[in-house]
Amino acid sequence: MSDCGAISRDPLEGMDLTPTETTEINNTPGQPTAPAETHAHDHDHAHDHVHDHQHGPTLNPELTKEIQVEVDADEVSKAYKGIVKRYQKLARIPGFRSGKVPESLVRSKFAKELRQEVLESLVSERFRKAIDEQQLRPISEPQLLDLQLHDGEPLRFKAAFEVAPEFAVDGYDTVKITRPDVALSEDEYQAELSRVLDSHATVESIDEDRTLVDGDWAEIQFKGEVKDLAQTVTEDGVENSTQAEPITGEDVLVEIGGKNTLPAFTEALRGSKPGQEMSFEVTYPVEFGEPRLAGQTVAYDVTIKSLKRKTYPERDAEFAKQLGDYESWEDFEKQLREHAAGRKKSALESQARDRMLDELVQRFQFPVPESFVQQQVDARLDRGLRALAQQGMGAEEMRRLDFGHLRAAQRDQALNEVRASMILDKIGEAEKITINDEDLDQELFMLSLQSREPLETLRERLSKDGGLDRIREQMRREKTASVLYEKLAS
Repeated sequence: MSDCGAISRDPLEGMDLTPTETTEINNTPGQPTAPAETHAHDHDHAHDHVHDHQHGPTLNPELTKEIQVEVDADEVSKAYKGIVKRYQKLARIPGFRSGKVPESLVRSKFAKELRQEVLESLVSERFRKAIDEQQLRPISEPQLLDLQLHDGEPLRFKAAFEVAPEFAVDGYDTVKITRPDVALSEDEYQAELSRVLDSHATVESIDEDRTLVDGDWAEIQFKGEVKDLAQTVTEDGVENSTQAEPITGEDVLVEIGGKNTLPAFTEALRGSKPGQEMSFEVTYPVEFGEPRLAGQTVAYDVTIKSLKRKTYPERDAEFAKQLGDYESWEDFEKQLREHAAGRKKSALESQARDRMLDELVQRFQFPVPESFVQQQVDARLDRGLRALAQQGMGAEEMRRLDFGHLRAAQRDQALNEVRASMILDKIGEAEKITINDEDLDQELFMLSLQSREPLETLRERLSKDGGLDRIREQMRREKTASVLYEKLAS
């Protein structure tokens, strides 16, 4: 639930009218766009145009308003005449002098363009006037319906759009959240330190004629077969009913008696020698990290290839300096502990804030603009496609994805994220949360570093497309969640 947000933008900004039966008044998103996609600093567009976003209007009937607008025939004719005169002056048609193109020829040759300009000159203004008179505030792209436009006749159209839901967040400050224990345990710190040491360890063979003992490392080759719960008896013995791919490994290092070594491997390998072959079974715990093996029993054939020793670097100032800008080993350990503690605190508190938002979403139910939900689905899908692109999936493979299914699978989570964002906006108002210019400047500086786009270029671009307001709103939302967590957690 940590991804939540909504972006304010004028839904009539940059009107793009086309003379069709159902027409979008604006080809840019309405007030909020993708609720979680406010920090527009990712310029990796490898997946662009691979999938389509929503087609046509998608509106929540509970929040949809429809207005009818009519413009007098005289005003329509006046608009046509003014635009035709301008075209007569500018048109360059062979056989006619500049500015002398007949009106009839302009009307026939540029009929589509004339119609479009009349729409642009009349519809936006009249729509704004109509919603002002009725005190309506669209938050989605208004959709033109039943458009009727002919020179000499009244211009008529209907416009459908969503408005913001009316809801209250009374009692939001009574939500109870358990503050997690974020203290870093010694075992957790030692595990963190072990990962650092292990990544800098050296491995060498032990040329001794002896058996494996605790502390040794065995280099093994193995093949494992997951035992099927449903087995059949054949002339050749017991066989699995399903044929799963075997588990194989080459030159795998296993520490005898190590913390990360399953007891079954230690028991089987302890006391053996290089060159020895053995077979044994391992039953993995249900909570094992690899889903394929969790709760399964695997029959292994193992060959011990060699006896190894892993040598770790000395924990001294020289090694500390290899790891970074540390004055001593003690300085490194201190900063490693602080980093690990901070990472644990951040992760646990983020989970707690998510639980807080889940509780708020469940408590405050109200209709959510479908246009917001679909924009959030777009944002989630875009992030997923970027991840697939980074993993190596090409555009052709992406085009074969079932985007209808993918969109449907994202909808429930997107709905909750949008609802959470709208709740945070209400609470932000109640708590009088603000983002000052200094905070915004710092955020822009970080975005500039991440995107490798010059700061002033980034600022100018975001100023033009409304990005600065979107970023400020998202920052305000995140700050509201943090303030609320500190207020409610106990």
